[in-house]
Parts: sequence; C-alpha cells; structure tokens
Amino acid sequence: MRLEPKPAPSLAVTLLFPLAAIVTTLVLTSILVLTAGASPLSVFYLVAKGAAGSQFALMETLTRATPLIFTGLAIAVAFRARLWNIGAEAQLYMGGIVTVALGTGALPLPSFVLIPVLMIAAMAAGALILLGPAVLKTRFGVDEVVTTLLLNFIVLLFVSMLLDGVLKDPMGLGWPQSQKVIAEAQLPRLIQGKRLHYGFVIAIAAAVVVWVITKKTLLGYEMRAVGHNAEGARFVGIPVNRVLMKTALLSGGLAALAGFSEVSGLKGNLTLDLSPGYGYTGIVVAMLAMLNPLGVVASAIFVAGIFVGADAMSRAAKVPSYIADVMVATSLLTMVVAILLTRFKIRWR
Repeated sequence: MRLEPKPAPSLAVTLLFPLAAIVTTLVLTSILVLTAGASPLSVFYLVAKGAAGSQFALMETLTRATPLIFTGLAIAVAFRARLWNIGAEAQLYMGGIVTVALGTGALPLPSFVLIPVLMIAAMAAGALILLGPAVLKTRFGVDEVVTTLLLNFIVLLFVSMLLDGVLKDPMGLGWPQSQKVIAEAQLPRLIQGKRLHYGFVIAIAAAVVVWVITKKTLLGYEMRAVGHNAEGARFVGIPVNRVLMKTALLSGGLAALAGFSEVSGLKGNLTLDLSPGYGYTGIVVAMLAMLNPLGVVASAIFVAGIFVGADAMSRAAKVPSYIADVMVATSLLTMVVAILLTRFKIRWR
C-alpha cells in the first residue's frame, strides 16, 4: 500500500469525508448500545434531547463547550505549525492559578479593568509554560510530545501543593480549594439563573481572532508553511524557530483562557478537579474541526453535547454514560482516517 498526495480536494469531498466519519462513529457505537440491551435510535434521540431539548439543556451544553473552544483553538494553532502541544491541561491550570492569585483581592480594580487584566495575566502564564518545551524543541531537538505531556502532571502536582499551602481557603473546612475570586473578577451570566457566562462570548471572539490570524496575516502564512514543510520554509527564508516560538505563545495563551473562564465565569475558585480533561478533549475538538478555528466552535459544541446528553440519556435508558467517551474517541479515530483519505490516495501494489 502506498499513499500518494491528492490535488486540492473539492468542497464536496472536504465535507463528505467528515460526514462519513460521523456516520461511521454512530454505526460503531450502535453496536455497543445494542450490546447494552438498548435501541440505538432511542439512545441517540435521548442524547440529542439531553443536549439541546430544552433551554436548560442547551445552556449546559454551551457552558461545557466554552473551555473546549479555548483548548481546541490552542491545539489547532499548535498543530497547524506541527508543534504537538499535548499540554493544554497544564496551560489551563496555569490560567486558573493566576486568576485566583490576582482575583481574590490582590488587585483592587473595577470589574471592567480587572477582568481584562486577569485575562492577559492568565494568557501570559499559559504562554510561558509552553515556551519551555518550545525552546527545548528548537534548541535541543527534544520531543515536545513528551515534555508537554509530562508538564500536565507537574502542574497538577504544583496546584495540589498550592491548594495545601499559600492558596488554601482558610474557610474551606480543610478541603483542597482556593478562596473565591471577588465579585469584580467574576464574569457575568449571559442569562440570569443559568450557568452560561460571558466566557462563551469571549471564546467565540477568540475563534474569530484566531481565524483572522491564521488566514489573513503573515504569521498565519508562516505557521502553515512551517506545518507543511519546515525545511522548505527554512530554505525560502522563513525563521522556523521564531515561528514556533510565536505559535507556542499563542497556543499556550489560548489554553490558559480556559482556566480563566472556568474560575472567573463558572466555579469561582481553583480546585484539583477544575478540568475533567478539557486539555485532552481539546485535541479531539481540534481534529474534528480539521484545525479550522471557526470549525472548532461547532466541534466543541458537538462534543459538549455528547457529554451533556449522555448524562441525561444514562438516567433514562439505563445505558452507561461512558458511551460518550467511546463516541468521542471513535469520532477522533474516524476523523483522522477521513483527513487521511481527503489528502492522500491509496495505491495498492
């Protein structure tokens, strides 16, 4: 078997293969649903209903999608330049740490000033934590998959140390959690009485900004060039190492906004379970979107809907909610195959 590059695919082909990946995912997960003794059509209907069948369900889906948009954008930006950032979880927690450190009263500023300051500070923390692996990659050839993955565990242990030390809430009855951020540091709700907050609006704006950067700017062109062929880009004068550094700063900053959003907009404080794996799920989100920043919004809502809907479905159909993890993982695998078939032609010999 040999893979031959295809010419630029048509729009129909570009849309057909991802659609086929989704259909394949539904067929494969239907087998597991049948094994669990339930009707696939009934289960999928309950998942859709649980994700968007009411205003409450839709708001919960969009709330869950907010951090996934940020981490998905972070992964999409990095992967576009072939910087394999597997450490979005670490960058998310760094954003949460800075938000709590500065948002619990350290900066006595009005809300319209404090929130942008917290966003910038969180982005700086996430950017710096990814800058280390980027330097190791460009200067010493160290595999960034390993360094960014290990940083996830290092930062999580660092968070644990802080929550048992300087950031521990003295009124928390011994629980490993930080103090609540002050009212001026909290993002307002989009709808009164619902959990959806303005972090979702910021996430949409971030997707638009990233799309403009990747499609309309010199940096975006350089990122694509480095991603397609780093040696070719270096040959024509593109500073590959500098582009990778800029990419790392942007990617880390975007992932850190997920931590800021969760602390400032939803939970109000920092805990060890701030993220149930948003950094890793962001990889799935980015791949489902085929690294398109605007597509990340749709794929994040899709993935969030699966998780939210699966919780409701599990209670009604008595099927384990872990089917959501299977659906997401399967969709990633099928989408990778779809991308492969979109870009390459299989020749048998």
